[in-house]
Amino acid sequence: MPLNVFKFMSMVLLAVGFALPAYAEQGMAIDPATCLGCHSDKMTIQAFAASVHGKNACTSCHIDIIDLAKHMRKELKVQKVQCERCHKKQNSEHYASVHAEKGVTCAQCHTDVHTHNYWKNDKRIAVAKCVQCHDKEAMYRKSVHGKGVAAGNMDSAACHDCHNLHAIDKVANDHKGREFHTKVCMKCHSDQKLMVRNNVTNVAVKSYMESYHGKNYRLGFPDKVAGCADCHTAHSVLPKSDPLSSVNPANMMKQCATCHPKATPAFAKFYAHGEMTDRDKYPILYYTFVCMTTLLLSTFTVFWIHSLLWMFRGFVDNREKAAMLTAGVAHHVIPDAHKQYRRFNKLHIFLHVLVITSFLGLSLTGLPLKFSDQQWAHFMMQFYGGSAVAGQIHRICAGITFVYFSAALLMSFHFLFIRKDIPGNPLQRLFGPDSLCFNIRDIKDVYCMVRWFFFKGPKPTFERWTYWEKFDFVAVFWGMFAIGGSGLMLWFPEFFGLFLPGWAFNVATIVHSDEALLATGFIFSVHFFNTHGRPEKFPMDFIIFNGQIGKEEMIEERGDQWKRYEAAGITEQFACKKTSGVLWDFIFKGFGFMAVLTGLALVVLMVLAFLSGGGH
Repeated sequence: MPLNVFKFMSMVLLAVGFALPAYAEQGMAIDPATCLGCHSDKMTIQAFAASVHGKNACTSCHIDIIDLAKHMRKELKVQKVQCERCHKKQNSEHYASVHAEKGVTCAQCHTDVHTHNYWKNDKRIAVAKCVQCHDKEAMYRKSVHGKGVAAGNMDSAACHDCHNLHAIDKVANDHKGREFHTKVCMKCHSDQKLMVRNNVTNVAVKSYMESYHGKNYRLGFPDKVAGCADCHTAHSVLPKSDPLSSVNPANMMKQCATCHPKATPAFAKFYAHGEMTDRDKYPILYYTFVCMTTLLLSTFTVFWIHSLLWMFRGFVDNREKAAMLTAGVAHHVIPDAHKQYRRFNKLHIFLHVLVITSFLGLSLTGLPLKFSDQQWAHFMMQFYGGSAVAGQIHRICAGITFVYFSAALLMSFHFLFIRKDIPGNPLQRLFGPDSLCFNIRDIKDVYCMVRWFFFKGPKPTFERWTYWEKFDFVAVFWGMFAIGGSGLMLWFPEFFGLFLPGWAFNVATIVHSDEALLATGFIFSVHFFNTHGRPEKFPMDFIIFNGQIGKEEMIEERGDQWKRYEAAGITEQFACKKTSGVLWDFIFKGFGFMAVLTGLALVVLMVLAFLSGGGH
C-alpha cells in the first residue's frame, strides 16, 4: 500500500483514538513515520521517502515486526531481512556466487539500503561499491579502465562488466577460471563499434585468435595457453607506453617469463599481436606471408591444371584401349606380361609406411588447430582428449618424420658414394637415371607429357623415376627445412630464443602453417591423383606396399628403364621369386585405402573450411 495512504490511515486512526499496535497485530503495516520516531538516527524520513524503497513500509522488509508494542518493549527479536522476497533474480544469482560462499550478504554491499537510489547504470556507483572491500592497492582505479570510468566514460570496463553484479564466479586456476582470463576481455574488445567509438584498435582479438594461444582458446582448452589477462594483467591494464605497464618493452621479458621461465630480452621481441597483412607495421611478417601465399597459389595452380589435363587425357586413352580390345585388337603383345619384378625393397616399403603414418598423424592433429573456428575441428580435438594430447601425438609424428628423413639422407649418401652396382662418379650418379635428382631429361619428359595431354604426340615412357616422383622427393627436403625447421622453433621456443629475436617465431608460425597447408593439400590431392587417382591406376597403385611391378606395366610406363636393364642384361636380377602373400596384400591394401580415404576426407574438410571463410 502506498506511503501516503498509510499516512492518511494513521491520521484517521489517531483522530478517532485507536492505537496502531492493535492494527499491526491484525496484519496492517506500521507507518514509517512511526518507525522513524525511534530510528531517526539511522535515516531521515525525507531520505527514505526519496529512496528506491520509499514506496514500501518498513514492515515490508521487517515482516517479523507485527506488534509495535512488543517490538518497543524488545519482546520481538528482529530477524535478518529476506531480500529474496522481492529480489528473486538477484538472489538466485547471488546464491550461486563466490560472495554467498564467503558469507557476504546483500547488506554488506548495499550498506545504504534505507537511502539507496537507482544507479541508472552509472558505473562509478558500482565501482564505488566494489572498492569498499576490493582494490585496496587501487590497481584497478589506476588502470586505463578505472580512469575511464572515473572520468565518466561508461564504455570503459567496470568491475561488474567482467565479474557481473550478483553472479560473481570464483576465478580459480582451472578450466573455467582460465577461460575467464580471456572471455571477459573479448566481450568488449571484439565489439568493433565500441572500439572505434573509443579510438581503441580491435586488432587484438583478431590477432590473438590467429595465434597458437587463441586457437587453443577457441577449441575449448584455455587452461593450456595464455589468455589476455596473463599478459596484460587483470586489473592493472595500462598503455604500452606506461613504464608500469606489464607490456612495456622494459617489462616484457619478466611478463613472458611467467610462462616461459627461460625467456630472454630477444625472446620478448615476439609480436604478440603481429598482423601479417600489415605491411607498414610488420614488413617482415607481411613479405613472409606474401612469399608463402605465392608459393601455395603457384604450386597448386600448376599441379591442379596438370592433374585435370591428365585426368581427361587418361580417360580418353582408356576408352581407346577398351575400344581396341572390344574389336579384338590388342595394343601390344608382351610375353610373360604379368611376371613380377622388384621395384622397391623392404626398407623402401618400411620407410614409406613411416611416411604415411607420420604424415596422417601430423595432418589429423595439425589441421584442427589450423582451422580452429570449424565445428569439425572441435570434435576432432575432443576425440583426441584435448589439445595437449593432440600436441603430443603431433610431436611424436614429427619425431618419426625426422627418422625417415635421416634415413633418406643416409641412403642418399650410400647411393652417391658407397653402392657398387651404380656406375659413375658421385656427380654422374647424382644426375644419372637411377637418381631422384632433376636432370635435363625431365624437361623433355614434361614437354612430351604436355604434348600428350593435348593429343599432339604419344604418351612418353620414363626411366626409373618420373618428374612428378622427383618433385615429391625434393619437396620432402624443402618441407623438412620449412616445416621441420619452423616446427622445431615452435617446439623449443626458449632454446631458439637464446639466439633468435622473438619476431622469428612469428615468421616460423606463418611458414609452418602455410607450408603444412601446402603439404597436406598437395599430398591429398596431387600426389594421391598421380599415384592412385589417375585413370591408369585408379583406385590404387599397390606397388609401394609390396614392391612389385608387372612386366607389362613396367614396359608401358618405364620403358626406358626396361630397355636399359635389358641392354645391361640385368632384368632377371630384379625378377621376383615369389609374389606377396594374400594376408600381406589384404592388410596393406586395407591400410592403403584407409590412408587414401582419410586424406580425401581431410581435403573435403579443408575445402569446406575455406568456403566458410575459416582457416585464419
